[in-house]
Amino acid sequence: MSALTVSQDPEQSWDDLVRFWEETEWPEGSKVEIIEGIITVSPTPAYRHNVIADRIQRRLYSAIPEDWAIFQTLSIAVPSRLGMFVPDLLVTPVDEERGEETSHVSAALAELVVEITSRSNARHDRITKPAACATAGIPLYLLVDRWAPGGPTATLYGEPKGDVYRLLSAAKFGDPLKVPAPFDLVIDTGEFPEA
Repeated sequence: MSALTVSQDPEQSWDDLVRFWEETEWPEGSKVEIIEGIITVSPTPAYRHNVIADRIQRRLYSAIPEDWAIFQTLSIAVPSRLGMFVPDLLVTPVDEERGEETSHVSAALAELVVEITSRSNARHDRITKPAACATAGIPLYLLVDRWAPGGPTATLYGEPKGDVYRLLSAAKFGDPLKVPAPFDLVIDTGEFPEA
């Protein structure tokens, strides 16, 4: 199954768009994001996709401070890029003051975003989302691209400037990938199932 886009009034303000996103009853089990001002509804990720997310999450737990968390379903807002994304993994400090009803956080609070491509979202994960995350100043963006043209790869981007990241490191599946401070860890991409 591929992604579905939902039309809305192109004249809507960001606040109206977010309210529509929050208040609409979407199909249960779907992933709903706002990408470049368009609401996109996708099926939940497949099993191997989730295995990769789990393997990365396990490694990250050993490297993050106690007052940080790793989220799989928390949305991040990038209003300047008309984006509301649900990263596969989001590492951010915990905000004890945030209310129960909060459905998203500002992308500027994130320390690391991890996106794992699916066939239906590869373009967004490779182009649209990193540009938005760089714009928001998220220090690190890890793209695990199971569908990369040259074969499955993991690519770490950092040092955002404007809407562009610098490539920090890349690894074909099977090779180690170094994640710098504040994480200081190596991810063994050999643990990742291929497509």
